[in-house]
Amino acid sequence: MIILAICHFRSTYKLPLTFQSIAQLCSMFIIPMIDNPVPSIENHQGKVKYSLPPKGNWVVVNGGITKALSHSWSINSQRYAYDFIKLDENGKSYAGDEMNLDSYYCYEEEILAPADGLVVKVYDHQKDSAIMKNNGTDPLIKNLAGNHIIIKHDDNEYSFLAHLKHNSIAVKENERVKRGQKLALCGNSGNTTEPHLHFQIQYRKSFIFSSGIPICFKDLQITVTINYDKYDSRDLSEEKNCDRCQYIHRGQTVSNKL
Repeated sequence: MIILAICHFRSTYKLPLTFQSIAQLCSMFIIPMIDNPVPSIENHQGKVKYSLPPKGNWVVVNGGITKALSHSWSINSQRYAYDFIKLDENGKSYAGDEMNLDSYYCYEEEILAPADGLVVKVYDHQKDSAIMKNNGTDPLIKNLAGNHIIIKHDDNEYSFLAHLKHNSIAVKENERVKRGQKLALCGNSGNTTEPHLHFQIQYRKSFIFSSGIPICFKDLQITVTINYDKYDSRDLSEEKNCDRCQYIHRGQTVSNKL
């Protein structure tokens, strides 16, 4: 009876995550029908040029504008998303005990507004996920994105910032924010293997039922990351160039120009 009760608790507890996963799967078929064609660098250029939301020097560990380097090409909302962390000169994202959140360089670092806009959603109901062995994710998460903020910057341009630290969000819904304003601290909430910031620009408010938009950045400092291959052994394919926008991709160290 105790085992059955535990199994029932786990199944019920994970229901919200299961629904999100199913909805995300459905979106792979729905979004191409409602956004035809889906945004790409060939057919879409946003009205806003964005600054990096992480403060200081961070490394892109997921993301790009091509299928080879995309965060999640098949998941339309995350097609042009990015994951950011901090790495040291040895290609490590932490110092000390890897099971301790405080060991990670980017944990509790400031996250800034990427452009002027209106906060349309704040979700701040999850504690940081535990670090799991073998690059696993915490089985007790209830929301894929964890604590997050959505900001409307223009018609059909919403920024989505995820995995924020619980109780660190410094803005409220319906609040207007300015580029560079402090929003929150980097955390490890939601479906994540270590502290990092997930950032994307999407066509609608919905995290799941929105097309992702290629992000045009402005005034960035971009360099090659020393010993990046020690953190990530995946191939770094050559990205496309564009005269109109400043794009970034996996393996680069990036920062806003001061």
